[in-house]
Amino acid sequence: MANKYHDFSPKEVRQLIREEKIQEPTSGMCGGYAQANLVILPKKYADDFKLFAEYNSKPCPILEITEPGSFTTHKTADNANIITDIPKYFIYKNGVRVDEVLNAEKYWGDDFVCFLIGCSFSFEEAMIKEGIEVRHITMGCNVPMYKTNIPCKPAGIFNGPFVVSMRPMKPEDVEKAYEITGKFPHVHGDPIHHGDPAEIGIKDINKPDYGDA
Repeated sequence: MANKYHDFSPKEVRQLIREEKIQEPTSGMCGGYAQANLVILPKKYADDFKLFAEYNSKPCPILEITEPGSFTTHKTADNANIITDIPKYFIYKNGVRVDEVLNAEKYWGDDFVCFLIGCSFSFEEAMIKEGIEVRHITMGCNVPMYKTNIPCKPAGIFNGPFVVSMRPMKPEDVEKAYEITGKFPHVHGDPIHHGDPAEIGIKDINKPDYGDA
């Protein structure tokens, strides 16, 4: 089932997000365009996070970094507004999620730095075109995501395990999926694992740490 916003332009979708008419995950929207995840940090943490992302380019492929205090993108999108054009923002303080908002303006700081990180939603259209079902698009829910036992290389204050998203598929489609997604290195590229989830520390595939089962 194709997303109803598949044929919309990114600018059209951003406008609907700004008007809070789109509040769900953007998987399947804006066919043919790359998507990004977002991290916003105070400037004092930005250098550490940039280094962390450089050390761990597979899980954190950086597409754009804004100047401190700027909430406007230039490379990934022409004048997109970081604090209004994302469907939902999770607000963390001291490592704990304290709020979810549809507009981040009240939390914005003058020294904040925005990191746009390649998102795996970007290669799903190519998979669908090759006949591989993307189950969370079919079901109209978010992709399931899991913490693994694979460590990232630490940098400054940042450390932790790989977090992966999962697409269930038929065994005969696995090789084709590697081939397709390997062409998209800036949005995570090919899978890091297939087969038994326990091998990478996932105890129950039906209980994701983030997203939807």
